[in-house]
Amino acid sequence: MPRTGPGSAAKKTLIWLGVIFAALALLLGGGSMWSNASWTPKLALDLEGGTQMILAPEVQGGDNEITAEQLDQAVEIIRQRVDGSGVSEAEISTQSNRNVVVSLPGVPDAETRELIQASAQMEFRPVLAGGGGQGAAVTDPTPAEQLPTPSAEPTDKSDTNWITPELQTEFETTDCLNPDTIANAEQAPADQPMVACEPGTAGKYILGPVEVPGADISTASFGIAQSSNGVSTGQWAVNIDFNDEGTDAFRGVTERLITFKGDPRNQFAIVLDGQIISAPTVNNVITDGNAQITGTFTQESAKALSEQLKYGALPISFDIQSEQQVSATLGADQLRMGIIAGLIGLILVAVYSLFQYRALGFVTIASLVVAGVLTYLAIAILGWSQNYRLSLAGVAGLIVAIGQTADSFIVYFERIRDELRDGRGLVSAVDTGWKRAKRTVLASKAVNILAAVVLYFVAVGNVRGFAFTLGLTAVADLIVVFMFTHPTMVLLARTKFFGEGHRFSGLDASRLGAVPLYRGAGRMREPGDAPALRGKNKAAAKEAERRMTIAERRLAEKHDSMAGSGRSSEKDGE
Repeated sequence: MPRTGPGSAAKKTLIWLGVIFAALALLLGGGSMWSNASWTPKLALDLEGGTQMILAPEVQGGDNEITAEQLDQAVEIIRQRVDGSGVSEAEISTQSNRNVVVSLPGVPDAETRELIQASAQMEFRPVLAGGGGQGAAVTDPTPAEQLPTPSAEPTDKSDTNWITPELQTEFETTDCLNPDTIANAEQAPADQPMVACEPGTAGKYILGPVEVPGADISTASFGIAQSSNGVSTGQWAVNIDFNDEGTDAFRGVTERLITFKGDPRNQFAIVLDGQIISAPTVNNVITDGNAQITGTFTQESAKALSEQLKYGALPISFDIQSEQQVSATLGADQLRMGIIAGLIGLILVAVYSLFQYRALGFVTIASLVVAGVLTYLAIAILGWSQNYRLSLAGVAGLIVAIGQTADSFIVYFERIRDELRDGRGLVSAVDTGWKRAKRTVLASKAVNILAAVVLYFVAVGNVRGFAFTLGLTAVADLIVVFMFTHPTMVLLARTKFFGEGHRFSGLDASRLGAVPLYRGAGRMREPGDAPALRGKNKAAAKEAERRMTIAERRLAEKHDSMAGSGRSSEKDGE
């Protein structure tokens, strides 16, 4: 049977690395054909310029008093909205303790604009009448003659006695197919019923007073729904987690609505800015505050609804007071200087590698190139898929990473050289040196990644971009060291130029001060042998002496002392 040696395994590893690069290139190239993917990374506000919007906050109920806490919360939630799908490097701040200034790179699309401007008047209201349409032809899901007539004071928030003649008339005249109706939708006071449209289904509803405010939502997410026995249903679902107040309130709502099965009042509506974003029916009593909305969701629609629920609990709404295009604060000149600085650093690392390691330095250069291409593809793909934008701080992270990446190769090469100094052959030195070096490399990169993760989560703005690129390059470094640098060394160790220790290979054992373990004539290497080479090769002897451990140096001194005493005795005997 054929045996798979280290050389074959190294070739397979390099092939797999090539497959990874091809897959990334195909992903990016394919994305550029059917969507907005680009081979050029997206740039942040400081490098590209963008759009600046000044938002004027409006408190529900017409109160002009806005607290500092409300404004701070507004800034934080808008930042979460903008950065919800990635590091977009937006700048969000307050102006004169009154307005919120949002600066976005590029030109924001309609979805982003609506997400920023959307007020946080999210509410859960019970459905009193109406329903969802399935097409544009549906305007009145519930005929006017079927609407109940109020006869007494309502006893709960699902009571149809909330429907007054005025509300009934409003329902009849509201056209949910008219874009102006959707655009001008207004939120009713929390203790009053309202008429609302569901734009996605052309549905029209009469809703009761607020049952649960949006502020009682702890978080929301989306994923594939599972049945009660844990089996995947293959359908997308939106998950909602309530806080303690929301859990108690929502339990009461579901206990009441579950009794209206087959009736529109079995539904509750999630209302944001006067529009219904979802109106699910109640199938079970929710007692633990963990609700799940299922239906005809796609991945995109489930994600959109979960983000609206997660970031919709803003206590104030916003009106875009002004909007203007802003130029790059740093511009192309600063980006060019940053790239030049990176190239200078790369050239210095290359010069040092060639000076220190000779031909072996080309492995360092090739590894840096591979790491750079891998990082570039990752940044471009993240820009397309996650809206990641590269800022000048991110460029600084890439420049800093050049030295950290080169450090991994130096650790590995020095371990190989140490093994050669111990008298091993190159093939054995590469194998043994890798076993020892990879532990150091893994520990070093683990520290780098941990520092980047901590910095990313505790920082905001451009600093997060620096942390992100620093962590990304650390991961790329590990991939390159394990899948390119080491396999390449395994293959080079089996070539004549490196294997026989050519003087320009950087792995010439004699120039490294190596002394074979077996010296011939039954003699083994001794601690004092390395300095004895001083006359033949001073550079090698000096290097070997410098590499000695304390124990070896003491043994060498003892050996020299004994040898000196022997020579003195011989001289006295003469």
